Amino acid sequence: MAVVLPDALSRWRCGRCGNLTRFDVVRSSRAREFWHLDLGGEVSVDETEVVAESVESVTCRWCGAEGAEIELVPRPEAGGPTEDPTASQA
Repeated sequence: MAVVLPDALSRWRCGRCGNLTRFDVVRSSRAREFWHLDLGGEVSVDETEVVAESVESVTCRWCGAEGAEIELVPRPEAGGPTEDPTASQA
């Protein structure tokens, strides 16, 4: 099952506990980087470009819900909830 990512008008919400702010996200990415090596061989990365990325799973940090229990809801400016019921647990 593909994970649907939030955009400018939406965010994740845990359908089990109502959490809006704390999630564990497992993702994979491929990147192209420009590496600069000094004469001693030490590397520094000067540029990074993500060429592919996928989110494999999202889990609620508070109650452990995952998969279909993590839903996409509108952000407050798009008519969604403004308060996180788990905020006092932080």
